[in-house]
Amino acid sequence: MNTSQFLAEFGTIAAAPNGVQRLREMILQLAVMGKLVTQDPADEPASVLLQRIAAEKDRLIRDGTIKRPKPLPAIRDDEKPFELPHGWEWVRLGELSSKIGAGSTPLGGQKAYTVSGIKFLRSQNIWNDGLRLDDVALITDKTHEKMSGTHVSAGDLLFNITGASIGRCSLAPDDFDTANVSQHVCIIRPISRETRVYLHKLSTSNLIQQAVMDEQVGVSREGLSIAKLSLFLIPLPPLAEQKRIVAKVDSLMVLCDKLETLQQQRQQLDPMTQTAVLDALLPSPLAGEGLGMGGASAWQRLNQHMTTLFHTPESVKALRETILQLAVMGKLVPQDPNDEPAAVLLQHIAAEKDRLIQEGKIKRQKPLPAIRDDEKPFELPNGWEWVRFGEVTIVRSELVKPEDYLKLRQIAPDCIEKGNGKILENRTVMESGVKGPNNRFYSGQILYSKIRPSLSKAVLVDFDGLCSADMYPLDVFIDSQFLLNQILSELFLVQVRIAENRIKMPKINQDALSIFVLPLPPLAEQQRIVAKVDSLMALCDKLETRLQAARETARLFAAEAVATM
Repeated sequence: MNTSQFLAEFGTIAAAPNGVQRLREMILQLAVMGKLVTQDPADEPASVLLQRIAAEKDRLIRDGTIKRPKPLPAIRDDEKPFELPHGWEWVRLGELSSKIGAGSTPLGGQKAYTVSGIKFLRSQNIWNDGLRLDDVALITDKTHEKMSGTHVSAGDLLFNITGASIGRCSLAPDDFDTANVSQHVCIIRPISRETRVYLHKLSTSNLIQQAVMDEQVGVSREGLSIAKLSLFLIPLPPLAEQKRIVAKVDSLMVLCDKLETLQQQRQQLDPMTQTAVLDALLPSPLAGEGLGMGGASAWQRLNQHMTTLFHTPESVKALRETILQLAVMGKLVPQDPNDEPAAVLLQHIAAEKDRLIQEGKIKRQKPLPAIRDDEKPFELPNGWEWVRFGEVTIVRSELVKPEDYLKLRQIAPDCIEKGNGKILENRTVMESGVKGPNNRFYSGQILYSKIRPSLSKAVLVDFDGLCSADMYPLDVFIDSQFLLNQILSELFLVQVRIAENRIKMPKINQDALSIFVLPLPPLAEQQRIVAKVDSLMALCDKLETRLQAARETARLFAAEAVATM
């Protein structure tokens, strides 16, 4: 990937999981490989810079400022992880430094700490974005002078060499006064102060961080030795290019900061915005009519901003729940005064049940209690009626031996996706391996899981088969898909949760289920509602598909971009 491709896809990569963090890593990786800014053939090559650094190091040795270090081994070709641009040089960190040395512990350890004095930097103070001095320890001037070999100066790189924070690196700023460091922190003092900012960026890149981790393989993370650190390979650009790289990295990191801030704000605002739209769609409990305070305009706003507002799985789930809630409250489609009212439908259902009882196909049910006013959560539209679940359904239990029906399909709660009535797995009785009795079910029935925590699992089947004994096969006397929508709605689930809390057994029995309260529209309106819900749920399916595709594309792009650098 080249720089222009990277910048063009900046936003796409940021949208991937942990995208901004990946961006930061990629920026640094491009930088240290010479792919973030263009090379200028007029730049003084890094080899000349190395000559000046070597001359300055010789001067410091002659002056007695530093001791002559042991010669470092030549860099072999098989050590070089990638090819450098023209004008760059591979060099060992020790060649660029007048000092690479760990700190020490003051005599007495923590007892040497004072309430005022010289800063004593420990690993918790060292962070890639700078020194954090909120909990910095302090030592006396006298202790500081005794530890003269570990004084920190402005421009020093401070590198954690032990523990969980190994590899973290801070650059002591230009206005830094002085400090001392613990044995967990290494001082790296560049010979050329002009290289210090580039070396700090490099130290936080994956190139150096991976080198740190490679040195930890097979050991108990006891620490990174000074000798190993001095051998680290540094891709050194011309000095002028170093400055361009640092400026570009800084500007892109500012953009990453903004992206993170925007994402955080979006995460905070999105639920509020989505909730406001969904609340506008739902009617006020006191209003009793209309689509709520927003009415048709709320639907219009929803349609215009669907992909903007609902761009997370959680937000689409909330949209589905709202659609079902509107459906069962009579707020999703207009009422038609010419529809045969639900009261007449209930008469037809009662007559049909009587016929089935006389024919011996079903047993007479226990009388259900009248619905009290305090059980009605909202006012119904004209033509609707409140009914008990048991008035419009019958549980038909027909336990059979699975071995007699091996070729039929078998359904259990684990085969059904929670909350949306979709079958996740198609399997035969033989493939399921069930041994105990199962319920026989028939096409057109609703299968409802009666066992917690699967009480929001239900499906309308269009085939015959067997289902787990933990499911109720329901004969339905209204539109079956409309009843399924009711079962999946929050109105029904509220009653499930109440019933759940009242019983000790992990299952909802038929008596508890039969007294659940449902709003019943005219049959013609049920069918219109079902059609509307289907179309809106199809839209939700498209939203989820887009979300999954976008996330997967962004994830793959980010992974490929990192891998191809």
